[in-house]
Amino acid sequence: MARLGVIDLGSNSVRLVIYEARKDAAAPKPFRILADEKKMAGLSAYVVDGQFSTAGIERAAAILGDHLKIARNLSCDRVDIFATAVLRNCANSAFAVAAIEEAIEHPIFLLSGEEEADLGLAGARIGQELGRGTLVDIGGGSTELTALNEHGQRPRHGASTSLPQGSVSSYAQFVAVILPETAECRAIAEGLLSHLERLGEQSREQLRGERLYGIGGSVRAVVKMQAQALGLPAKPPLIERASLDALFDLLESDRGAFAHGAAKACPDRVHTLVPGMVILRTLMEALGAGEVVVCKYGIREGYLVKRMLKD
Repeated sequence: MARLGVIDLGSNSVRLVIYEARKDAAAPKPFRILADEKKMAGLSAYVVDGQFSTAGIERAAAILGDHLKIARNLSCDRVDIFATAVLRNCANSAFAVAAIEEAIEHPIFLLSGEEEADLGLAGARIGQELGRGTLVDIGGGSTELTALNEHGQRPRHGASTSLPQGSVSSYAQFVAVILPETAECRAIAEGLLSHLERLGEQSREQLRGERLYGIGGSVRAVVKMQAQALGLPAKPPLIERASLDALFDLLESDRGAFAHGAAKACPDRVHTLVPGMVILRTLMEALGAGEVVVCKYGIREGYLVKRMLKD
């Protein structure tokens, strides 16, 4: 058994998960989680005029340094750091990554959009049967979409894309205060639809289906809000369109009740909850899906299995 740490450097949070894992990776779930430490960083706010700022580099380095210290104290055999949209999409990406690496004296693996989607799918399939549909990972700065065949696998010529819009970037671009107004929700949806339109008809058709499979923090936040506001199970197997519509009805009819529910359900995501909901509902409408199956594992576990246990 090896003790392996994975640090996910995201647009909203930086998360360290430490696993005890079998390196042969033969079992359906070849690991157990020993520790899970998340720090809210809001790194997307440090992107100014397309550049990741010096303050952002210092903020990221400080948080990563703290996580690496925890990993050392817990005697990890190996720790990997990967970064996604917040560093991938900034104009000075190579410089920012190199500066953070120099500050923490540790390498960072910058994932492409396609790599992010593939690792998310690998994680989603751990201990869970997938079928025909589209895998959706709503991150802070991007949304990954991967078409799946009837076996829950990515077809050789299937559509897989990274849309440059996530819950955090939607909040930053379209929302003035905390909870979006109706017009702001509409603007978020229109922004996402414009990205979908650029994919072309063939790709959009490949992504269409009755079911989405959801991974990532934004999907889990919707699940928690369902439980808090609608009295649904705390860990439901899926998000139905009717439940999502009911959350929007509550937002429209009683913003105070919605805000208090969000503060209880997901206090670290109050500002990004509704943008994530808008993205999810827009995808369901555009792709013809009636439900979202919630997957237990995602990109971190996919990275663990594909990048660390196979080395």
